[in-house]
Amino acid sequence: MKRDFIDKLIEWKKSRRRKPLLITGVRQCGKTHALKEFGAQYFESTCYVNFESDSSYASVFDYDFDIDRIIKEIELLEQCKITEGKTLLIFDEIQEAPRAITSLKYFCENKPNLHVACAGSLLGVALKKENISFPVGKVNRMQMYPMSFKEFLEALGEEKYIALFSDWNMSREIPEAFAKQLEHLLKEYYVVGGMPEVVKDYVSYKNFKTVQEIQDEILSDYADDFSKHAPVAEIEKIRLVWDSVPKQLAKENKKFVFSHVKEGKRAHELEAAVQWLKNAGLVHLLELVQNAEIPLSSNADATYFKVYMADQGLLCRRLGLGYKDFLDENDSLKTFKGAVVENYVLNEFIRQGKNPYFWRSGNSAELDFLFEDDGQIFPVEVKAATNTQAKSYKQFCKKYSPKKGYKLSLKNIASNDCEGTETISLPLYLAWKM
Repeated sequence: MKRDFIDKLIEWKKSRRRKPLLITGVRQCGKTHALKEFGAQYFESTCYVNFESDSSYASVFDYDFDIDRIIKEIELLEQCKITEGKTLLIFDEIQEAPRAITSLKYFCENKPNLHVACAGSLLGVALKKENISFPVGKVNRMQMYPMSFKEFLEALGEEKYIALFSDWNMSREIPEAFAKQLEHLLKEYYVVGGMPEVVKDYVSYKNFKTVQEIQDEILSDYADDFSKHAPVAEIEKIRLVWDSVPKQLAKENKKFVFSHVKEGKRAHELEAAVQWLKNAGLVHLLELVQNAEIPLSSNADATYFKVYMADQGLLCRRLGLGYKDFLDENDSLKTFKGAVVENYVLNEFIRQGKNPYFWRSGNSAELDFLFEDDGQIFPVEVKAATNTQAKSYKQFCKKYSPKKGYKLSLKNIASNDCEGTETISLPLYLAWKM
């Protein structure tokens, strides 16, 4: 169900500059499944080591970093034969064995023809720890995310829409028959999200009740991770920040305010908790840019940001929104719909490898997103329904004169000029077309 990711793994296997691979990503986003499927399809054998399920495996790396010895002992423990060029050696939950992370330097130098792939639910957190000797320059890195809307369509067997719009003439409106069905599928995605286990269950049974039950289990696992893996002094702060994220997204001004996490709390007390959640892959930070000049990263204000969740379905679950809310357009949805749609678009950007920001001009204008690509800046305005009137977008175009920009809404495809900027209107369900 993660075809695009498998394709990236195939590229890694064939690369002449291949090194041991480190895959980061939020818990239960499909890392282990993808690696096992990759090994089964493209190697003669797979040797799988999970450092979390059996902590004794970490002791293999305690003595020294003699790679031949390490391989022999793993072969003995796993009752498998590890052969260069034929075996995929998988180290799962590698954050539980810091010396195994360090050993990747020696795998790279002494066994360059052995395919070693590593993953970990909290690997992003582990790599930030000062006591881990990270093999800089000796590994390839890859990030996995929950499934995008496009991947969700593939999982549902709706590839026909992907094929249809892959070469769609963007000057042609989308017929209502297609538009209505895709809007319906997008509403399903808002609620189901992209966690593979959740999607798999929904594909099989189309039952939103069981979808919520699985999401609750995942959220419970995340909460357990706070207790097991976070510094003791930060656990309660992480919980407070985590609980605050959906509430702050629901505000009209979605800027993350530390004093709203808990009365009396200040930024310096909670910054480490926000960073822990970010490193764990649970949230994404969207930073402010006031001077929209390239490079945007140099003009970003890291102290002024919004916090979004990494999975769309988990956000809706935490907001208490179900599929019926989206069908009926009830009062609860009116309160949260803007947050849900922005969260969706941000995650679509990130799946596409974009690094978005948002723009403000004092208190007079705020643009939802902007990103840079190929030396240009692209403004993006997002609307939850069909209204695409956007004063802030117009103000941005007037001030910075970008060549091209986007408006995402439920309105049909269109193209027009806004203050000299070619502006493409795209339906939200075609955000992947950007």
